[in-house]
Parts: sequence; structure tokens; C-alpha cells
Amino acid sequence: MAHHTMQSGYARFVERLNKFPQGAPPATALFQILSILMNEREAGRMALLPLVPFTVQQAARAWKVDELQARKWLDELADRALLLDSEHEGVTHYTMPPPMAGFFEFSLMRYRSDIDQAALSRLFYQYLNVEEAFIKALFTDGETQLGRTFVHEPALQEEQALHILDYERASEVIKTASHRGIGVCYCRHKMQHLERACAAPMDICMTFNSSADALIRHGFARAVSVAEGLELLQQAHENNLVQFGENVQQNVNFICNCCGCCCEAMIAARRFAFLYPVHTTNYLPVVNDELCIGCGKCAQVCPVEAMTLVSANDPHQIRRVKAKLHSEICLGCGICVRVCTRQALTLVPRAKRVVTPVTSAHRVVMMAIERGNLQHLVFAQQAFTSHRAMAAILGVILKLPPLQQLLASEQMKSRYLDVLLRRHAAKMH
Repeated sequence: MAHHTMQSGYARFVERLNKFPQGAPPATALFQILSILMNEREAGRMALLPLVPFTVQQAARAWKVDELQARKWLDELADRALLLDSEHEGVTHYTMPPPMAGFFEFSLMRYRSDIDQAALSRLFYQYLNVEEAFIKALFTDGETQLGRTFVHEPALQEEQALHILDYERASEVIKTASHRGIGVCYCRHKMQHLERACAAPMDICMTFNSSADALIRHGFARAVSVAEGLELLQQAHENNLVQFGENVQQNVNFICNCCGCCCEAMIAARRFAFLYPVHTTNYLPVVNDELCIGCGKCAQVCPVEAMTLVSANDPHQIRRVKAKLHSEICLGCGICVRVCTRQALTLVPRAKRVVTPVTSAHRVVMMAIERGNLQHLVFAQQAFTSHRAMAAILGVILKLPPLQQLLASEQMKSRYLDVLLRRHAAKMH
């Protein structure tokens, strides 16, 4: 009976997580992870929190306690980065981060002794790297994904550098962010406990804007200036790390500097390449066969094995090889271009531009529609009680193509939304 009671709070929390576009499929390893990060009572409380940003007052109503007690519990959770807190117009708002990019990573973004990070790392490895359900759901369900690749800026030619859009540059994210935080790389920290980590830099995990503000205040990241942020980006370039960040144009909350051996996004990109788990850049490398000497440097640094060596079919040099790109799985990061000493590789624009959601609200609504759980995002935790949250959701829906608006309407089963969509369509015509 005691075991069942302990599990019930965790089970309710997992059910709540899976109402959000980025869920966490139930598994023994997941419940063990949660038992390290929170106790059963905390899990039960977390299960009652809204899917959209909420206030102390809303949490107090959900928990049926006074506001003083609610704030105490909320701040305890925020102190452990299980919630993120921010101030808007003088009011503190709390947000439940998804598992990834979210409280899974935050638990290993600093070295700490209050939890067993070695045990946690082994469980993360089991749940994310051995078992398949979580990573497959995170990176392959739907067409709109969590993250995107940033182009390797040193690989851009001068003309391309003039025309690349600001949101495609990691350097621009660093320069324009309201807050910049640096933490320990979750992926390599995890692998360190399994004695599998590579030699890439550890203190290089980047968070920005409201997420960075919360993580810095609670000691999970350290604040850095623009100059130090750019220095770390240069360090990432020198170590041939891929910049993988939040799939939005505005207010990017994270950029990971990924190696191909430890990082979840790069591992997923290899395992599920045909399902396009990571949004690519708007560029592709092109091989100049006449200049390529088949040294293999490009293949060695490619994190997703998109660049390989094949026979050059040279009748005079039977053993001669050359680089070949598998464009269907290439991220377009451009690291291969940087390491080519023969200038045999250049980046060229893709024939069709990659669509990047404008804001996080845009991305979340798109993901919810594609994964069939928009109704949970809107109704399950009374989003209508927050005019700001509802306006953001409806604003995104009204800008979607007709087919996606239809999917949204079917999932919400809302006469109000149907009327809004009809009026919007009439105005457009």
C-alpha cells in the first residue's frame, strides 16, 4: 500500500506532463528520476499546476491553501529549478518547464550534493539513450520540433554573412539577450558519470532571456557579459561543436554547444534521421570534387554522419577517395566547411527555406496541434482565466494555414474558436 501511495503522486505528475506537447512517456526509469528530483507530495502538487504561466494566486486556488503557503512551496520548487519564476508588470509568474529542454537538464547544469547526480545520470542514460520512447516522442512526433541548428558562422563566405538573417546567428542571440547564463553541459556531465564523456568543454551550456534570469538567480547558471558569451561561442567553434538552440526566432531561451558523441539532439539526429528530429539551417555544404583530396576531416567532424568518403572513380588512382554529402540527413551546420583545408567545401542556400516559429507560443501551439493535444493546453488548466495566455494561443491559431486551423478547431471543439476562425477568414477574403 505504501508503494502504491508513493507512486500515485508521481503518476499524476507524469499524466500532467503528457498533456503538454513535450511529454514524458511513463517508464520505471522515469519514476526513479522523479523520485530523486522531488518527493511524492511535491509531485502531487506539481500535477495540479497549470500548463501555462501562472501566479501565486492561481497556485493557491489549485492547491486549496493560502497564498503565503503557496508562495513558500513555489519558491522551494524554483530554488531547485523545477519551476522557473519571472516578474511581469510587478507580478511574479511561475512556469513549469518541460523535461527537455527543462528540468532534466537543469538538474545537471551545476555540480551539487543535495541529489545523487551519479545515480541520476545512469537513470537519464537508461531513459534517454537505451530506451527509445522518450527521445522518439520528443524529437520525431509532428513536424515542428523543439530545436534547430544554427549555422557555423566562421564557415560563411563574406557575401553569405551579409545576407544571413539575425535569428540564424548564435552570436546575435548572445548580443541581444536580456540575460545570458552559462552552466555545465548536461549531456557531457551525464556521460562523465558513466565515464563516457569526450574532451569537449563542459562550462559552455548557454541560456538566455527569462530562463537565464531565473537560473542565474537560483544558482544554476552564472551570469556572463556579451563579450564572455562571444568568447565561449568562439571556443565552441574551435572545438567543432554544433550550436543547437530553441526553435524560435525571438527570445531564444537556450543554445547548446553539442558534440556528436554525448549530446541528445545529435544522437537523435543520427538515430531518427529519416524523421527529421532537428530543424536544419538554411544552408548545405557542396563538395568540389576537383579540390577534394579525400582526407576525411569533414567526415570525422560531422556529428550526424552526413559526410562520408566514397571512391573517386579515378582510373589512374584506384584507391583515391572523395567526400560525399548525404543531404537528406545534413543539419547544414557548416562545421565540415571550417575544417576543410583545401577549400573543397562551401555552403550554399537550400532550395527551400526552413520555417522557424516566431515565438515560443507559436512553437508550442504548433507542436500541440500536430501532436493532438491542443485541447489540454487550452482547457485542462483554465487558460481562459488568463487573458494574456489565451490571447497568445488564439493569436497563433489565427495566423495558421487553413488546414492547421481546422485541426485546432477539431481538437478544441469550441464554438467560440469556430466563430473567430470564420470571421477571420471573411476578413481575409
